[in-house]
Amino acid sequence: MVNSKVEPFVVGSKSFTAVAINTAAKAGQWIKSKLGDINSVDTKYSSQDLVTEVDKGSEKLIRNLIMTHFPDHSILGEEGVEPGPEASTRALQAMSDEEYLWIVDPIDGTTNFVHGFPFYSVSIALAHKGEIIVGVVYDPSRDELFVAEKGKGAYMHGNKTTVSLDSKLSESLVATGFPADRDGALPINLRGTLALAPKVRNLRSGGSAALHMAYVAAGRLSGFWEIGLSSWDVAAGSLLIQESGGKVSDTAGNPYKLSVRNVLATNGQIHNELQQELAGAGATGL
Repeated sequence: MVNSKVEPFVVGSKSFTAVAINTAAKAGQWIKSKLGDINSVDTKYSSQDLVTEVDKGSEKLIRNLIMTHFPDHSILGEEGVEPGPEASTRALQAMSDEEYLWIVDPIDGTTNFVHGFPFYSVSIALAHKGEIIVGVVYDPSRDELFVAEKGKGAYMHGNKTTVSLDSKLSESLVATGFPADRDGALPINLRGTLALAPKVRNLRSGGSAALHMAYVAAGRLSGFWEIGLSSWDVAAGSLLIQESGGKVSDTAGNPYKLSVRNVLATNGQIHNELQQELAGAGATGL
């Protein structure tokens, strides 16, 4: 008789994955404790691109925890990089040859956090020679921890995540974002939004790319796209989706890599249809 019991996903205490989980959870709980207690809000690339002392404190906490375990590894974090798309591209290129590179967004969804809107996350990924091998996204508002390890599947609190079964755009709940780059990425994304709104079951825009991608992995969304993202927005989420049976590419359909800024992520089944709609609307950004 086949044993149908599903064994829980257990991570050894010394593994890369365990450190990522522990670090994301500690950072997330610290962030949550600061909710409503923000002393200053600054802008970065645009008046919509916010940063707080909590973002900076979270990244410092994450860096310290990772370096305690892996002092020889490198870390690429959002708050350690000058604002703007060119700077984030340069920062990634400068670290592209590192053997082990942690890619960190200390708060993905800072605007939501500032306004008390409970849709923000901590995103931590580890790349080995340019390939993502660990991805963790933690939502402190719901205490939901999404974890993926290359070749070992993706999980949320020990339960395996799988993408949705939707096979048509018309059946799909799809998400996007409204980029802070008001002159470049935003108009392109709006063209895609206008084209897709009549074609999908509905659209959502929660304000955290990392959480949107985790939701694709968990089957809560069937697709997500956005123009002008950075590696720290999507690195962890890309592995979550791939290990859950979905597909991640750029908006032209080319395979995902760390340098991709225009991201298309789906359950796999609606990938081509969604990509073709974006291309037809001139909304790929490529």
